[in-house]
Amino acid sequence: MILVCSISGVAEDDSEGYLQVTGPCGLEFPRDHGAHPGYRTEWWYYTGNLASEGGRLFGFQFTIFRSQISPPADEGNPTQPGSAWRTKQVYFGHLAISDLAGGRHWQAEEISRGALGMAGARQKEGRTRIWLHDWSVRIEPDGHHLSAETPQFDIHLRLSPMKPVVLHGEDGYSRKGSSAGRASCYYSFTRMAASGKLTIGAQEFSVRGQSWMDHEFSTALLEPGIVGWDWFSLQLSDNTEIMFFLLRTDSGGLHPASGGTFVDPGGRPTPLDLRSVTLTVLDRWKSPHTDAVYPSRWRLQLDSRGIDLAVVSNLADQEMRTEKTTGTVYWEGSVSVDGRSGSRDVTGAGYMELTGYAEAFDKPL
Repeated sequence: MILVCSISGVAEDDSEGYLQVTGPCGLEFPRDHGAHPGYRTEWWYYTGNLASEGGRLFGFQFTIFRSQISPPADEGNPTQPGSAWRTKQVYFGHLAISDLAGGRHWQAEEISRGALGMAGARQKEGRTRIWLHDWSVRIEPDGHHLSAETPQFDIHLRLSPMKPVVLHGEDGYSRKGSSAGRASCYYSFTRMAASGKLTIGAQEFSVRGQSWMDHEFSTALLEPGIVGWDWFSLQLSDNTEIMFFLLRTDSGGLHPASGGTFVDPGGRPTPLDLRSVTLTVLDRWKSPHTDAVYPSRWRLQLDSRGIDLAVVSNLADQEMRTEKTTGTVYWEGSVSVDGRSGSRDVTGAGYMELTGYAEAFDKPL
């Protein structure tokens, strides 16, 4: 997932005073599971594909964002009285369940200042907690624990990493543009065993499946000329994973910083660049809510590994409309995979994120 500052409501590319990502990040764990104040934008992002005991299929997305609204060096007006409400940090969250059998995409959003215990991030003795009202992520030695409740649906999951953490790009330094500072620190758990409960209305489902986790922090906005991205996280039946993103330009082309990572069965990552992967749109879907037209079926080819895959959305309408928080409209949803990897047939599942296809709401921040 490469949601950068533009989605968090920061309107101008004024990065003076913020910390910058300009080279390898030197990530250490569990320390870097926590928050990184001083960088303008950060997110903890989880997706997955789950099945109930009766075989009902679901997808889920759960993301908590941190947005710093003024640089660390900007202490404001020293003559202004202090207040417990004052903070540089704003937290917001996006939550969704795709009920594939029911044909419905449930979504919710939350936002709060990082003050008075309403939202925040904290680390203690190797444990990390990120919370937003009653939504929370806990990263502990026994796994990742997700919990969120809304008036219409709830999610409570435990996720256990099945592979080591993957650092994208160069030791976690993931380029997103032409200059060194157009980058983020980016790592993932690309395959996690998931178990827990989903509640939709009065129905409760015990579920199991697999999940993906991204944690990313940055200051830079997308550079001028990039209008959106298409991002994929795919888990294949041969125990490999693919992350790839296409940065689309206003001229109709692709920015050369587009790239990703291939993860082998042992968890070893190989960087991918735009020359490594061919992605072809085979079908599209038009949103009845916004009239945006999104790709809904792709062919993904990774010739160096003999990979040729069809990637298909599992539910047409998985459009996120986040008027309350980021003011953005994007498509984020469950996908299925079918094809070949070398001499073997493979299947798989994953998530796809498509931005820049719809007009944004007025941004709230």
